[in-house]
Amino acid sequence: MKNASSAGNAWRWFDPRNRSLSTWAFILNRVTALGLTLYLFMHLIVLGTLSQGPSAYDQFIAFAKNPIFKVGEMLVIAAGLIHGLNGIRIALTSFGIGTNRQRMIFTGLMAIALVGVVFFGIKMFSE
Repeated sequence: MKNASSAGNAWRWFDPRNRSLSTWAFILNRVTALGLTLYLFMHLIVLGTLSQGPSAYDQFIAFAKNPIFKVGEMLVIAAGLIHGLNGIRIALTSFGIGTNRQRMIFTGLMAIALVGVVFFGIKMFSE
């Protein structure tokens, strides 16, 4: 009977309902950190292939013009903005600044991130 209870507890961990805003901020910070780390490794692999000469560089540029690649770049920009701005909120509250206004700070910073992503998206896809 104990196994059924453990399985139920595990499912509740993945259940997105009834989560507070601070929990979503924590999850968002962790997911963007993982995404940026994955991007770092992919970036290093691409740099390694670009060192193989001009033909490898030309192939990469042709691939980078693909709309799917641009969507990936948008995800990196979004993750960087969200993670960085959420990190500012965490740093402020770590120093005792705005601890009783975390919800307002988080929503304001995420609104700034949204504006930044839209701005970069317009610039990126209008080329």
